[in-house]
Amino acid sequence: GYIGSEAHIEKRYATRAEPEDPEERELPSYLWGLHWPIETKPAHSLFSAYFNLDNGSGKIRGIYTQNNVAAAPIFEAWLEPFHDLGADTVTNRDTGGTDHVPFDRVGLPGFQFIQDKLDYFTRTHHSNLDVYDHAQREDLMQASVVMASFAYHAAMRDEMLPREPMPQEPPEKDTEDKEDEN
Repeated sequence: GYIGSEAHIEKRYATRAEPEDPEERELPSYLWGLHWPIETKPAHSLFSAYFNLDNGSGKIRGIYTQNNVAAAPIFEAWLEPFHDLGADTVTNRDTGGTDHVPFDRVGLPGFQFIQDKLDYFTRTHHSNLDVYDHAQREDLMQASVVMASFAYHAAMRDEMLPREPMPQEPPEKDTEDKEDEN
C-alpha cells in the first residue's frame, strides 16, 4: 500500500530531510509533512514510471496524467486499441490517496488508472467486505490487458516517460510580509 510505496522510494530512489520539529520526528515517516531537500539516489534517474490500479474491481476507463501534460499524447496512443473496451480517457488532472502519490512527490512519474467505482467507496474500500466475491471477472480481464499493455509500452520505449520538474521547496514568506498582512 501507500506506506510500502513510501518505504520502497526511501530505500531505492529518494529521501527527504527529517522534520526539524522533534514532536513530528517522533511520528512514523509517512505522517511527516513534505520536507526539503529531496535527495535522489542513483536509481532515481533510471526509473521510468509507476502505474497504479487501486480502486477495486471496476474496468479501466482511462488514466490520470497527474498534470504531466507531456505524457498525455503518449497515453492517448497507448489507449487507442482499448477504446472498444471502454478505456478511452486521458485527463491531465491529478488524483490522490493511492500508492502512486509518493512517487509523484519525489519527481518520479506515478500514474493512477481511472476505474469504474462500482461499490468500492461505499462498501469495500478498507473494509471486511473487500473480498473475492466483489471481483468482477470481465472487469479484471479488461484491466489486466490494459495494464499489461502500458507496462510493455513503457518498457519498450526508446526513452523514459517524460517527467515533470522536480518538486521544489515553496518560498517562505518574509516576516515583514506577514506583518503587513495583519
